[in-house]
Amino acid sequence: MANWYDKYMTIYGRPFSDVPDQVVSETRRRLAALQSKVPLASIVVIAYNEETHLQACLWALSEIRCKYPVEIIGVDNDSKDRTAEIYRQSGIPFYTEYEHSCGYARRCGLQHARGRYYFDVDSDTLYPPEYYERMLNVLMQPGVSCASATYGFFPDENHSRLSLRLFEMCRDLFLWVQHFKRPELSVRGLVFAYNADYGRKEPYRVDIIRGEDGSMALALKKYGKIKFVRDRRCKAMTGYGTIGQQSVWRSFCNAMKVQAKGIGRIFHKTDHYEDAADNLVKNRQQ
Repeated sequence: MANWYDKYMTIYGRPFSDVPDQVVSETRRRLAALQSKVPLASIVVIAYNEETHLQACLWALSEIRCKYPVEIIGVDNDSKDRTAEIYRQSGIPFYTEYEHSCGYARRCGLQHARGRYYFDVDSDTLYPPEYYERMLNVLMQPGVSCASATYGFFPDENHSRLSLRLFEMCRDLFLWVQHFKRPELSVRGLVFAYNADYGRKEPYRVDIIRGEDGSMALALKKYGKIKFVRDRRCKAMTGYGTIGQQSVWRSFCNAMKVQAKGIGRIFHKTDHYEDAADNLVKNRQQ
């Protein structure tokens, strides 16, 4: 059975020089047609040295189906490969952020976004065509400040479809249990969107290495609910950056060890938390 993302995988992981010119030109044409002068939502693609993934991400974005007006912009986190060239070839506006981290890159995107709603997009991730419309339908509900969807991994010769599916089911079950008391901990940045007006009042943290989106979700709780969209038509697909290249079983065991530490946290609400020392930028730089 064909998957919605199969055609994008024909260039995913390949250098930009291997991408057919027709794919580049058609992507540029469709992206231009999507851009609105008065967008309801800003779709912000961040990238750092993502030459082998960015074009596939933009190709998928160019084929979204959304009844709401959107803009698509990019942030190049001072890449050393052809990432900036891919942005230029795509025709979308993009900005360079010279401070390296997802927090800085997402903050840069928020500063330039014009839409009422802000969508995080990771350049190594592919989003299904109905993702944005269905997420916006949730975001526009009364009392909602932000939303997070689900995501899966591309099967390959080292990761079977069945093993990945079992891993995702266990992960999603844990996140579902966790979200009752600690919804911000169940937010994942690659599938996160929120009300940009609220976000500008609670700027991105740039002093931490990871967790900038969970921190944003925690701050946004004062403005409304965190909603989780479990519609399979909103399920994004990504590579193995979040679990590494080891076997699925090893990834599962590692995840269990990490989550077992301080497991009691999922049963208690909080409006703040202490950052681990190894997650602070200043400690990493020392």
